[in-house]
Amino acid sequence: MIRLPETAGPLYEKVKDYVLGNIGSGKWPKDRRLPSENELVSTLGVSRMTVHRALRELTSEGHLLRIQGVGTFVAPPKPQSALIEIRNIAGEIAARGARHRAEVVVLEKIRNPALDLIVAFEFTRRRPVAHSIIVHFEDEVPVQLEERFVNPALAPDYHRQNFVATTTYDYLQRATPLTEVEHVISAVAAEEMAARHLMIRPGDPCLLLHRRTWSGAAVATVNNLTYVGSRYSLGSRYAPSPAA
Repeated sequence: MIRLPETAGPLYEKVKDYVLGNIGSGKWPKDRRLPSENELVSTLGVSRMTVHRALRELTSEGHLLRIQGVGTFVAPPKPQSALIEIRNIAGEIAARGARHRAEVVVLEKIRNPALDLIVAFEFTRRRPVAHSIIVHFEDEVPVQLEERFVNPALAPDYHRQNFVATTTYDYLQRATPLTEVEHVISAVAAEEMAARHLMIRPGDPCLLLHRRTWSGAAVATVNNLTYVGSRYSLGSRYAPSPAA
């Protein structure tokens, strides 16, 4: 049993501090499932009502995500200011004087998405999501593998679109205007599926741009954009705030 600090203040606040301490130290990273309420009761020696109130408040404050029938998880961090603006790849390619072409590999609705997607969308229960995989070509050379998962509550007809005739960017701009964006960029080795569609060898260096977008308070899309390292570069120009 872990002994909570014997300081003034309600017990549920001490339980909150215990949970936040584990999150802040990295012991409980984002997307990790927390111990059950019963386990926390046993570990901390407090009542279930105390644990329940602490977890409920941490959820309302955005630190935790509770999924009905599944459990309680450490919530993903909220987006910071984006250093890469969202642009239409077809427009980028046209601006370079080249020809854009898109090839739709997958366009579907997933009825029972994986747990990591439920967490990424911050859903409180399992819901369907739309899913697409599209290869973008510049003068017939593949430059981007775009995988998107879309919240159908915000874009209900996403999986019925013709993304050869229009881009996902254009459709989503019309369907659900974005208010916040989160970007994470990683250097990765191409997996077999990405290598096949990008016409490179498995293990070749690529850039992976993971992007989440919000429309109001709801997560609108979860995206994985893979670029061939030798064919593409990512950059931006922006005006920093006076305090930066």
